[in-house]
Amino acid sequence: MTAASAVKTVGVIGAGRMGQPIIGHMARRGLTVIAHDIDEQKRGAVEKLGAGWAATPAVLAERCEAILVCVGYDRELRELMDALLGILPRGTIVAVLSTVHPRTIRELAAAAKPYGVDLVDTTVARGGRAADAGTLLAFIGGDEAVVARLTPVLSCFSADIAHVGGVGAAQVAKAANNLVMWACLIADHEALALSTRFGIDVDRLRQALLISSADNYVLRHWGENTMAWAEDDMEIVQQMAHEAGIGLPQAGLNRELCRTLKPKRFKLDEYGV
Repeated sequence: MTAASAVKTVGVIGAGRMGQPIIGHMARRGLTVIAHDIDEQKRGAVEKLGAGWAATPAVLAERCEAILVCVGYDRELRELMDALLGILPRGTIVAVLSTVHPRTIRELAAAAKPYGVDLVDTTVARGGRAADAGTLLAFIGGDEAVVARLTPVLSCFSADIAHVGGVGAAQVAKAANNLVMWACLIADHEALALSTRFGIDVDRLRQALLISSADNYVLRHWGENTMAWAEDDMEIVQQMAHEAGIGLPQAGLNRELCRTLKPKRFKLDEYGV
């Protein structure tokens, strides 16, 4: 990658829980950052982070060499891209951080190609805590040349970057990550609930489990987890499994259990089952 091809101005569409810390890290690393969110009240927080504000996605699109998209769902992503195609300058990179179906990414990337726009997926893992610290894991799905241009941008807020394949591959990687992560959370919860019933000091037990064969990421960060996206994540996994013609019985069960556990706060003294 030459200095001329380096991305210097980055747009962020979606300045929510993940978007805001990502904006801050990029601004502090010297990138020009322009943000937009449907909630105008987020403008003040964005500007305090050192970023500019665009009143509409179209205004943002005209000014940026790369755009990070942090919207919630497939429908929102499709509507956004329908509005932007034809406005985005040729050579723009659109990087989708949202967790959506791989098919959505591939279809949108194909639609963007005639306009000279490179749409790739760059899902992130490790959650809000890592976003705050700038230590996210970024999965990337896209062509080597596009990934090379985008990597310095992702490095502003990611401790690890994994190029896992072509367009859509990052969504598959995120689905696999989520399948395992939510299974661990449920197993951890049940193990600690059982131990509580038998009078064990679960904080002491948890420390012991962290040096055992039961060690896992969720257990290491117990009490910091949120179930906000669990059911949506598992729905995507089940859709993918259905389309692939394979059965994932544990994934189906975990989705139902996530729905049951979602209201809980997951503190060390709360283990109702």
